[in-house]
Amino acid sequence: MLSKRIIPCLDVREGRTTKGIKFKDNIDIGDPVEMAKIYYEAGADELVFYDITASHEKRNIMIDVVRKVAETIFIPFSVGGGIRTVEDMRDVLLAGAEKISVNSAAVKKPEIISEGASAFGTQCIVLGMDVKHVGKKEKIPSGYEIVINGGRTHMGIDALQWAVDAQKLGAGEICLNSIDADGTQDGYELNLTAMISENVDIPVIASGGAGKPEHLYDVLTKGKADAALIASMVHYGYYTMSAIKSYLDERKVKVRTTW
Repeated sequence: MLSKRIIPCLDVREGRTTKGIKFKDNIDIGDPVEMAKIYYEAGADELVFYDITASHEKRNIMIDVVRKVAETIFIPFSVGGGIRTVEDMRDVLLAGAEKISVNSAAVKKPEIISEGASAFGTQCIVLGMDVKHVGKKEKIPSGYEIVINGGRTHMGIDALQWAVDAQKLGAGEICLNSIDADGTQDGYELNLTAMISENVDIPVIASGGAGKPEHLYDVLTKGKADAALIASMVHYGYYTMSAIKSYLDERKVKVRTTW
């Protein structure tokens, strides 16, 4: 069995790490380069960096911040936000990232997934999915809809179908974010996570809702996720990386330990 990964997420706006609840009311919580270094030294398995307003503002990602983070850490590093073309992907990889996360651009132009996979390999392409529970409808049989542009635009696309289609196009991993759970610290959306995990053959990273180690245990076992994204619970100092991993290790969840 592969080890489950614990991945801090840095949402960045105007060069600063920020955090909100359900994509709203964001506050400044620190410098992303300094925070990346802290999490790397604390034993994070990977790091995710999202330029959260790049797509909405129709601008390119802040490549200088990506480069500074990449110079600071020596673990896999995924970057998303404002990536629209293969050239954008190349710029991010050359700046030091190992993976590119595409979200809004992939929904609008699905072929960017296959183009990126062809150019750089499927292992480099992460599909970011922002998902909202809307109830089962004719066009949304799973009850979960894809939303883009930082949670602003409902697309009328079924989340489960999009995950399956993206895998066929060449996505090597899915980062699955529940807008309903985002920033609440009340736990991950287990039903959504298990549904996607059971229907694709690529790793699924659960995102949105982590507040305590029990939530990670639930999503990595009941939710069948391969990895868990965390933010508020470490950004605000409620838990350390070692405390989270110790909790999981004691409960027989295989994680990469540093002790």
